[in-house]
Amino acid sequence: MTERRQSRVDTPQEVRRQLIRRPSAFSTEAFGVISEKFARFMGTPRFLIWMSLFVVVWLAWNTFVPESAQFDPRSLNYTLLTLILSLQASYAAPLILLAQNRQDDRDRVALEQDRVQAERALADTEYLTREVAALRIALRDAATRDFIRSELRDLLEEMESKGLQVTRRDEDEPITEQ
Repeated sequence: MTERRQSRVDTPQEVRRQLIRRPSAFSTEAFGVISEKFARFMGTPRFLIWMSLFVVVWLAWNTFVPESAQFDPRSLNYTLLTLILSLQASYAAPLILLAQNRQDDRDRVALEQDRVQAERALADTEYLTREVAALRIALRDAATRDFIRSELRDLLEEMESKGLQVTRRDEDEPITEQ
């Protein structure tokens, strides 16, 4: 039995030689860009107005002009117009799908980049949270101005309760005890 090798998405495919070389002007990227432009144009009000105008003129010409000047007579149910519109639809649908697939690919890449950026932002936020917590813990042991003042007041009250007189000194005078 011959083993059939399954292709996996995570491994590159082997390069196959083509029997007929494709001209470089018709690369898949260039064709994709053209299909996107076409799909964007078909979704505009301008296209709908021009297409409606085209159909109205076609129908008016082939209905009201003398039969000898008609090129798609009403008696044949506007066969040529139906053929043209069907042909346009048959080409438009695959081109629109191709453009949509390319947009899906771009969206997928953008979502992946957003996910990576969100993970990075989350990691940075967690790091900063740990750093702030460490600073808070370190500052609990540090003496603050209010703590030192309260300790000095307590010391002053203790000295006054023992009967020591504390006078405020100026810059040059020493503190005297009595």
